[in-house]
Amino acid sequence: MTVNSAAIDALLAGAVEDGTLAGGAAILVDRDRVLHVCAAGEVDASTIFRNASMTKAPATIGALQLVEQGRLDLDASVSSLVPAFAELRVLTGFDGDTPQLRAPASQANVRQLMTHTSGCGYTFMNADLHRYAQLTGAPDLLTGRRASLMGPLARDPGTLWEYGVSTDWLGLVVEAVSGQTLDVYLREHLFGPLGMRETTFSPSAEQASRLPPLRLRGADGGLAPLDLPSPSEPEWFSAGHGSFGTIGDYGRFIRAMLRDGELDGERVLGAEMVELAFSDHLRGVPLPSILRSADPMLSNDVPSMPVPQGWGLGFHLVQTDVPGGRRSGTGDWAGLFNCYYWIDRAAGIGGALMTQVLPFFDLRTVQLLLGLEAAAYSQVGAAAPAR
Repeated sequence: MTVNSAAIDALLAGAVEDGTLAGGAAILVDRDRVLHVCAAGEVDASTIFRNASMTKAPATIGALQLVEQGRLDLDASVSSLVPAFAELRVLTGFDGDTPQLRAPASQANVRQLMTHTSGCGYTFMNADLHRYAQLTGAPDLLTGRRASLMGPLARDPGTLWEYGVSTDWLGLVVEAVSGQTLDVYLREHLFGPLGMRETTFSPSAEQASRLPPLRLRGADGGLAPLDLPSPSEPEWFSAGHGSFGTIGDYGRFIRAMLRDGELDGERVLGAEMVELAFSDHLRGVPLPSILRSADPMLSNDVPSMPVPQGWGLGFHLVQTDVPGGRRSGTGDWAGLFNCYYWIDRAAGIGGALMTQVLPFFDLRTVQLLLGLEAAAYSQVGAAAPAR
């Protein structure tokens, strides 16, 4: 498979020239090799990016390893593994400035953590949770305090897809079952075997020197430097947002998923379990038509894609062939700082775009992503290659 490398280089360079980005990197891969990697502006191929929510997929694969080994049951209640989860109550509203809480109608299970149907939310994406945090002084996730996970559920488990701290709790499940901290577990069982040598939850001083500055899109369209708090010693390793790494490392993760869980002779997950991860597990639970932001500095509103969708174990799924683009079954997601990836196992191609821009779902960056995908698929034939 080949790609139009010159077109991709021009897209990224143009994005820096017109102020869309101060710097960005892109990678395209197939099952057998890196098809193209490029960078422009203040980043290069050695840049360490804040992966943010692009941490969720590798962390979920780590949990699925334990499922495959028979050590973890997808239908086990979360509280049976991490008892603190039983303390969470559902926020039903407010009586004046007093939050109203009740016990959940059911207990969330491990599968619901992986599909974001556990009831857990994010304060920056849910207005009620945001208000609760303001009224109670509950710590924000960015403080790195473990108490930030103890905010209320946004809804009953299994009733609606709600984006939030579900994967952080999944990381605590991994720790409880494996007996290792999440950073050590993933280093030994995923990052190390896949050759993701720069991916870490605790960047060294040398790696930290390769972190680019964060940028905030202003009302005038410009990008201003942003100093966002980042704890040097968080109280827990966040499976939801805590990893750092290079774009090349993330490309290796994508290739492993394209290859049904194996890369360069190292198998990290069986093919049947990978297939399960890329299958819809919503079981009729609806996806929202739009994700409303409760903190405009961190995220814009995020509209739903206008195509049939689902949610696998750790992956958002496109459930139809997109003309000139992704095939049905493609898994994807993103990171807060306008980082995006997709894994198209049917077409045998995947890619990622890495930036460090806020707020999330920056329209100019999304347009760049669409251009990158169009360039990638312009060389992909109508017939998907044999798997």
